[in-house]
Amino acid sequence: MKIFLPLVLVFFLVYGNAQEPKYVTVHRTVKLMGSRFDITVVAQNEEIGYINIEEAIAEIARIEKMISSWDPDSETSLINKNAGVRPVKVSDELFKLLERAKLVSEITDGAFDISYASMDEVWKFDGSMNHPPTPLQIKRSIAKVGYKKIILNREQGTVFLRDAGMKIGLGGIGKGYAADKTKELLISKQVRAGIINASGDLTTWGTKASGEKWLIGIANPLSKEKIFSWVPIVESSVATSGNYEKFVTFNGAKYSHIIDPRTGYPSTGINSVSIFSKSAEMCDALATAVFIMGRDTGLAFIDQLDGIEAIIVDSKNKIYKSSGILFDTTP
Repeated sequence: MKIFLPLVLVFFLVYGNAQEPKYVTVHRTVKLMGSRFDITVVAQNEEIGYINIEEAIAEIARIEKMISSWDPDSETSLINKNAGVRPVKVSDELFKLLERAKLVSEITDGAFDISYASMDEVWKFDGSMNHPPTPLQIKRSIAKVGYKKIILNREQGTVFLRDAGMKIGLGGIGKGYAADKTKELLISKQVRAGIINASGDLTTWGTKASGEKWLIGIANPLSKEKIFSWVPIVESSVATSGNYEKFVTFNGAKYSHIIDPRTGYPSTGINSVSIFSKSAEMCDALATAVFIMGRDTGLAFIDQLDGIEAIIVDSKNKIYKSSGILFDTTP
C-alpha cells in the first residue's frame, strides 16, 4: 500500500463538477452521534440520491441507538448500569464490536481502551484549569479503567464489567464503525459510489459521477486554508486525531485532551496522527492509540500491520510516516 502524500493533515474533499449525464452527486450534512456527518452519494438522479441518504441517516441513527452511552435505553448504557452486578446479554452486532474493540486494546497494550469512560474528569480543557491535578487525583481517576476487566462471554452473548462504577464508551471507535456500516448498507443497495465523512473519520467507495477519483486536499495544520496537494483516495478510509483545539499548557508543556487510559496523564509530543486503511473503524481506533503510544512506538507498531499506514506530526510540526507512505514534498 503506497500512498504519496505531501505535508500534512487537514482534509478537504473535492467533489468536482464534471459529470456524466446519467449520474448526479447528492450531498447532505447532518448532526448524528453528537457529530457532523457529511454524506455524499452518486446516483441516477437526485430523487434516488436523497432516498439513499435518508437510508444512510437511518442506519447511523440505528447504530447510535445501540452504542450511545448518553441514551439511557441503549445496550451500552444497560451494560454500564450493571457494572459489578451482573452480565448483560447484548445483540450479536454489539458483542462483535466490543470483541474487536478489546482486541485493539490488546494489540496496543491498552493505549486504546473503551473503559476510559470510567475515568473521573480531573483534566479540564475549557479554560478553567489553573494548575494540573495532583498525582493522587490522577491515580484515583483511573482506578476503574482496564480493558481486561471487560468480560465477554461468547457462548452466552453477554458483557460484564467486573468492577462497580466501571463504564465503557465507544466514542473512540463508534463513528468509524458507523461510517463502515453505512457504506456497507449503501453498497448492498447498489449505490455506485459515495463518501461517508463522520467528522473526519472518512470512508469512500467508487468514483465521482465523472468517473474521476475522489480527492482529499491536504493542508498545513498551521494554515488550514492553504492546500499543499490533492490526493486520490480509492476504496479506502482515513481518520485523524489531533490536539489543535483542546489542550492546556503548564510550565511551557502542552497537554492534549487525549488522555492515556493507562496513566491518566494527557499525551504530549504529538500534534496529530492520521491513519489510512480500508476500515474506518480501524482508522478511528488506531488514530487515538498511536497518538497515545507516541511517535517512535506508534510508527514501529503501524509498520507491523498489513494494509495500515500512518502520518504523525510531532509537537514541533515535524512530519513522520510509516514505511508504506512516500511523501511528495513539492507544494
